[in-house]
Amino acid sequence: MGFGVPLNQDHRADLRQRFRAVRARSLAIAAPLSAEDMGAQAMEDASPAKWHLAHTTWFFAEFVLAGRVATGAPSAWRYLFNSYYEAIGPRIARPSRGLITRPPVAEVLDWRRRIDDALDDLLDQAGGAAFAELAPLVELGLNHEEQHQELMLTDILALFAAHPDTPTYRDDLAPLSEDKRSDRQWLSRQGGLTETGAEASGFAFDCERPRHRVWLEPFALADRLVTNAEWLEFIEDGGYANPLLWLSEGWACVKREGWSAPGYWRFVDDAWRQVTLAGLAPLTPAAPVSHVSYWEADAYARWAGARLPREAEWEAVAAAESVRGNLLGADRLRPTPRGETAQFFGDVWEWTQSAFSPYPGFRPAQGAFGEYNGKFMAAQFVLRGGSCLTPEAHIRASYRNFFYPQQRWQMMGLRLAKDLS
Repeated sequence: MGFGVPLNQDHRADLRQRFRAVRARSLAIAAPLSAEDMGAQAMEDASPAKWHLAHTTWFFAEFVLAGRVATGAPSAWRYLFNSYYEAIGPRIARPSRGLITRPPVAEVLDWRRRIDDALDDLLDQAGGAAFAELAPLVELGLNHEEQHQELMLTDILALFAAHPDTPTYRDDLAPLSEDKRSDRQWLSRQGGLTETGAEASGFAFDCERPRHRVWLEPFALADRLVTNAEWLEFIEDGGYANPLLWLSEGWACVKREGWSAPGYWRFVDDAWRQVTLAGLAPLTPAAPVSHVSYWEADAYARWAGARLPREAEWEAVAAAESVRGNLLGADRLRPTPRGETAQFFGDVWEWTQSAFSPYPGFRPAQGAFGEYNGKFMAAQFVLRGGSCLTPEAHIRASYRNFFYPQQRWQMMGLRLAKDLS
């Protein structure tokens, strides 16, 4: 299948425990929402929370249980909760997901419980050969659900940001760290021949493989992310009004959309504020800037006399770092000022200047799984490192996220890079 190696029998208990934990976390994310909240869709790129809960259940029903256990869902749900798998059949258009008023939330949750029970029983009872076949499918489903956990949170933020009263998702979030400022330092590398991509063993998405060699010229990466205070300097220097800083399509996007600041920034009572999952809050100057598009990140890097990293450069440095930082488990749900890490993991996804394209030797999986990433390898750019909404178990140095250059509703930020040769 291309996503990882089958797990052996000794992993049965661990996989069942992980399955329960991942499925429970999705429900915990949805818990602060009303039924009305869960059915609404803020924009075409976003999806309702109810749809996320149903789609991740559909994934297990369709790809794991089908042919093994009855899924207990009306046939119409196969149409309503398919995302983009053309090989499975037709599906409702993404911009129309907010129109799915039926089934109600209670029926979706009941279906989740039945699918969870069926899958837990199957994992418990499957024999050695059956378990070896089942395990990688379940692991893929869990990683898929972790993707949707992050999407659910960003879609909730988009929904509440569109509300005139800017509701608060949670008022009990862990406090942000102190507003510590630090001068930017540069992490220099001499380049040369290096390897990039996921190792052959362990779980990884298909687009992270095969591991291959890349030649890097001497370069340097900033040891931290670009902050809100630094972005404010870009705004005050006329960065959004200077066409010389922007790529042609980026400048057209700025003019068309009327952008003058990052997404979710609001100028209220003579001060900049930011819509967060903790509500409308004062801008934290030393926190990493978030919700900027590729076009904005590229323009800022040019204004700063630098550039965006190439993804192989980023991975070459990040691979030596521990996977720790302000991730979902920290329960802050917004970027924080730099702590003791170099911020390679967590806080915000980092735009790179690399197009999302196949690695040398890439082959998509057979059947519907071949649609997972391969068919999106056009007109998008790679982001690295995860965000404050990314589950810890989900992120690694080889992970390749990807979005279109005009999109910015995700937790998107940047780190500067420069050439040394």
